[in-house]
Amino acid sequence: MDILIANESHIKYATVISETISESAKVRGTGIAKRTPEYIIKRLVNGNAVIALDKDKFAGFCYIEVWGHQKFVANSGLIVHPDYRNQGLAKKIKKAIFELSRKKFPEAKIFGITTGLAVMKMNYELGYKPVTFSELTDDPDFWKGCQTCKNFDILTRTEQKMCLCTGMLFDPSKTNKYESRKVNNKTFQRLKSIKEQLLLKKKKG
Repeated sequence: MDILIANESHIKYATVISETISESAKVRGTGIAKRTPEYIIKRLVNGNAVIALDKDKFAGFCYIEVWGHQKFVANSGLIVHPDYRNQGLAKKIKKAIFELSRKKFPEAKIFGITTGLAVMKMNYELGYKPVTFSELTDDPDFWKGCQTCKNFDILTRTEQKMCLCTGMLFDPSKTNKYESRKVNNKTFQRLKSIKEQLLLKKKKG
């Protein structure tokens, strides 16, 4: 398995990446905004993505988005093809895109929003901390990317203050390198359950 910095030679994988992201969103029922092949191609050619390949077969992907004049970057679209799940590949891709972000944008705060407990755990191990949405980028184009998520109405209703996703942030000015940290899965599970009960209850009401 090779995990590579993406380039123009990987454009041929744009469609399968887009489809894998879309299918994962359907299975999970929450989170993961849709990404068109054209959107993926832009990330492939600008060197702001990593792709995992098993010889010439697509296995996984993640890309960098830059916001607020390079003050913030997000590691987005983390996906593993169904044929390669449950093998620890997502964690390897996540670490690779994190290291690429630190190399290309050393002073930027790295953030993400997710509903996935596995991603929360990986983020925490890399040095991210759970934060409120107010500590993330206020760039409207980032939040527009949430419009294709089925929970976008919750984000709108709360005036972009909270949603089912949890915001997580790595601040290099406070933590210049990541250290392996133990994760209490019950803490993230409880946080997720509380948000679901609070926000979905209001939505139904």
